[in-house]
Amino acid sequence: MKLLLRILIPAAALGIAHLAISGIQLRGGSDWTKAGTLIVVALIFGVVNAVLKPIIKTVGCALYVLTLGLIGLVVNGLLLWLCSWIAGKLSLPFHITGFAAAFWGAIIVGVVGWLLNLIFDDRKDRRSVVSVR
Repeated sequence: MKLLLRILIPAAALGIAHLAISGIQLRGGSDWTKAGTLIVVALIFGVVNAVLKPIIKTVGCALYVLTLGLIGLVVNGLLLWLCSWIAGKLSLPFHITGFAAAFWGAIIVGVVGWLLNLIFDDRKDRRSVVSVR
């Protein structure tokens, strides 16, 4: 169940970003085709983030410190744009027209993903209040 949520939450966030931003295009016939495309793009996004983001953070550590982490927004936008390019190479009907759309799309994907994780998080090890006698 957790694996399914780890795939569906980013796919839903990408779908909301597609609806909110005109520069994120999702072409396809039926709703099932679009949902399948979003799931595949979410998988690509997860792999790209898992592989490239730690390398970028390590190499660009000084920029993260210098900009107080705001460069992370640019990095997330570039990674989302890279996912669009990979999706194009795989002939998926998902395309982001430019950096501005990727930048705002990454912000929406991040916020919506965070909110959905808050709603559907079923971990039992949440922070609890310790009573002191």
